[in-house]
Amino acid sequence: MSYAPDEPTDTPAGGLGERDRAVLAVERRSWPGPGAKERAVREQLGISPTRYYQLLNALLDDPRALAHDPVTVNRLRRVRDARRERR
Repeated sequence: MSYAPDEPTDTPAGGLGERDRAVLAVERRSWPGPGAKERAVREQLGISPTRYYQLLNALLDDPRALAHDPVTVNRLRRVRDARRERR
């Protein structure tokens, strides 16, 4: 399934849209080597890796994303916070 970069996605009332759920699903997976995730982002989501990371970063601050996948969101928040502290 692919999405146009700024295409609205079906959003259930009070929940995440299909594209947002797909972004979290990609991030939840483990990847065998460099480039595999970026290739999957282009093929499965139809967006650039840059746009993917922009969407992902916004999702980390979205309470709906936390409710949908707390393990992934909390892990990514910890990684983001650790990077910020090193700067």
